[in-house]
Amino acid sequence: MPKLNILVGTMYGGALDVAEQVKPLFEEAGYAVAILDQPAVSDMTAGEADLTLFCVSTTGSGDFPGNFVPFVRNLRDQSPSLTSLRYGLIALGDSSYGDTFCGAGRALDALLEDHGATRLGERLEVDAMETFMADDAAIPWVEEWLVAQQLKVA
Repeated sequence: MPKLNILVGTMYGGALDVAEQVKPLFEEAGYAVAILDQPAVSDMTAGEADLTLFCVSTTGSGDFPGNFVPFVRNLRDQSPSLTSLRYGLIALGDSSYGDTFCGAGRALDALLEDHGATRLGERLEVDAMETFMADDAAIPWVEEWLVAQQLKVA
């Protein structure tokens, strides 16, 4: 059974809630799923996961949430090759912050690309000004993503 890691960057639990809400969709598609809310670079480089989904909220002025800062710092410091990493990205933000809307998700996306990772499909950006419950946007996106990227194995 293929494995999916969901790496979560969250400040108040919204991104973790999204991860928990989409987990059953991946299980139904045939994946063993692990939600990691204290992710490490080795969660991407150990070769244990066939697919990775990032659920990352943005704090402050486009910043990464506190639980995700060590992960990003280590990724920058270790600078591993991620050419075998296939991932999806759900970014949570608030458009009232203007230019920094979904800043953490956008910065993570650029960092992963710089390390050779391959994003499958488009990044989902969920705007708290338009969508009260982020999973209302994430669930249909994941359903469509699984089909569009031909990720179903079950």
